[in-house]
Amino acid sequence: MTTTNWSPDSWKNFPINQQPDWPKDPLDQTISKISQLPPLVFAGEIRTLRENLAACERGERFLLQGGDCAEDFSRCNAVPIRETLKVILQMAIVMTYAANKPVVKVGRIAGQYAKPRSKPFETIDGVELPSYRGDSVNGPEPTLDARQPNPDRLLQAYFHSTATLNLLRAYVHGGYADLHKVHVWNKEFLANSPQGRKYEKLASKIDDALSFMEACGLRQLPQLKEVEFFTSHEALILEYEKALTRKDSLTDKWYDCSAHMVWIGDRTRQPDGAHVEFFRGINNPVGLKVGPSMAEDELIKMIDVLNPNNESGRLTLISRFGHDKVRKHLPKLVKRVKKEGRNVLWSCDPMHGNTFTASTGYKTRDFEHIANEIKEFFHIHRENDSIPGGIHFELTGADVTEVKGGAQKIDDHHLQERYLTNCDPRMNCQQSLEMAFQISDLLRS
Repeated sequence: MTTTNWSPDSWKNFPINQQPDWPKDPLDQTISKISQLPPLVFAGEIRTLRENLAACERGERFLLQGGDCAEDFSRCNAVPIRETLKVILQMAIVMTYAANKPVVKVGRIAGQYAKPRSKPFETIDGVELPSYRGDSVNGPEPTLDARQPNPDRLLQAYFHSTATLNLLRAYVHGGYADLHKVHVWNKEFLANSPQGRKYEKLASKIDDALSFMEACGLRQLPQLKEVEFFTSHEALILEYEKALTRKDSLTDKWYDCSAHMVWIGDRTRQPDGAHVEFFRGINNPVGLKVGPSMAEDELIKMIDVLNPNNESGRLTLISRFGHDKVRKHLPKLVKRVKKEGRNVLWSCDPMHGNTFTASTGYKTRDFEHIANEIKEFFHIHRENDSIPGGIHFELTGADVTEVKGGAQKIDDHHLQERYLTNCDPRMNCQQSLEMAFQISDLLRS
């Protein structure tokens, strides 16, 4: 991949959106500190993910990407991290069993601390305040002091990401992800649900398969004991991403070592903008959100800027239209990309186009809307001889009530019971597992 006239700072010569109004001197001091700290992930791990995503492009694997809308410093402890990992592992097991193909597991975790906002200010109890932009920028508390951008929070984001990564690596390589523990992953309140019972039946089949393999002498396969798990986030705060961009000593290429995969959001994907300029020079696999406002010519231009050598595994197009708009917009983009011969991985984000405000005033999403967009995504790709290669969720392992519907029949009045998100609503563990079974039917077909 060429990076002509590119450097980790070249984005500063381009217009930029969605950046906080930082106090300059404290910001410079903080970025200088982060620049001297160790990378969070390594170039070799990043290259492994690129190879896996290239396999997803070919239909040999399937991408499952999920996690919090915006991570919360206060929830950087063992239980929330373990529960999010657990539900992703459960979903992956269900999909793998159904499709007979490996699932690439990528978390929205260990760095998803910044969020773009539609408005720079919001009014709470009659007081106008700067919008909450994620814990790496300001606090969610509705006070003027908490809402001021604080560069020290970027340093806190680094250390919270470090702690999260340490625990994730311990879990996936230390025995927690062992396939013999598929029953242990089923929480008590999940095991008593219809989806939990369905999962238990599948887990028993896996137990039988493992027993057969062990009887044949296949007991020490590392694939049964541990899994590959990768991290990702929206690379929104470019000063932070720049500070963690390092040149690999083996390949002499630049990598953003804040995560294995980073993506550009729908609000920062301007072809002549700073985010696109930064992304074109890093060698990570990168994502690009594709919404209703994306025109065919613009998409091809973006693909060529971000993946000029047309490399497999480099670029994931994350479609996010909404259940009522996907049929109108996605087919023409899929046809154009296929006609132009561009190598991309298509993934579906069925969350962000399906957000609305419930009658009780809570921002929410409807389970059926999410499911319908996924079905349309699969159907559209198959109608156009294209590969539906992945899925991208906002979810949590906690038993929250933020998304309506599903087998639990959460309605408007249930939302207030356990509405814990500081930003966008997430599927809970039962809804996530229910969705995994629905996707499995689509993969199997």
